[in-house]
Amino acid sequence: MKLIALKFLSTLVAVAALTGCSTTAQKTGYSIADGPPKSVLWVGNSFFYYNNSMHGHVGNLLSAAKVTGVRQTSATISGSGINWHDVSAHFKPGGVGSYSFLPGNVVKFNTLDRPFDVVLMMDCSQCPIHPQLQSVFYDYSKKHSDTVRSYGAEPALFASWAYQDAPEMTQQLLTEYVKAGKANNAQVIPAGLAFANSIKIKPDLNLYVADKRHPSLAGTYLAANVVLASLFKQNPVGNTYTAGLPAETAKHLQQVAWDTVQAFKP
Repeated sequence: MKLIALKFLSTLVAVAALTGCSTTAQKTGYSIADGPPKSVLWVGNSFFYYNNSMHGHVGNLLSAAKVTGVRQTSATISGSGINWHDVSAHFKPGGVGSYSFLPGNVVKFNTLDRPFDVVLMMDCSQCPIHPQLQSVFYDYSKKHSDTVRSYGAEPALFASWAYQDAPEMTQQLLTEYVKAGKANNAQVIPAGLAFANSIKIKPDLNLYVADKRHPSLAGTYLAANVVLASLFKQNPVGNTYTAGLPAETAKHLQQVAWDTVQAFKP
């Protein structure tokens, strides 16, 4: 399988060799070096919540892989940019994650060292490369990364995909996300690169809905597998959760996700 080799991949060494260390992180905080996270907050927009939410598909993939004890929460705003979100609000005591529902509709009040290990963030679909909004992307990537670390968690950046009719956005978006990841010592999830690789290998598989921006179920599933491989270090190939897609389609998307993540590393 031949993957797209973008000319900027040589810049990824600093991004991939993450330690998660920060002078502002609490001593009891989570670090990427600690292993896969046990709790993740997704901060983004409709690219995340389409198709019954990407984090739900990641949860199903984890369950099928017999990975237990992972808690995920999605905090999304339609059409939002990264600056629309108040990330610190999600770490307030008694707020997000403070209780769960058990079988029988029983409420369990949680005692947590911190609500989340990782906060996975994305900007609006074109903001990182928009001439009027690019500076906002960089300003808030730093602001939110600093906030996340101040609560003992780690930031990660979700590099989204190109519009279906503007494939040149793949390189443009990933370039900016890699720069922001390097500047903030934050892991980058190469979802957009996986889209481009899938399209090159299997162009007849549509990863988009009619607006040519939002993901089809196959697109959401592909991105979920990229998160599984990147953030949770799980090889998705052979995972029995297919999101209802044909087995061969799921197998292709799993393989593309895994190969993309492996090639993204030095």
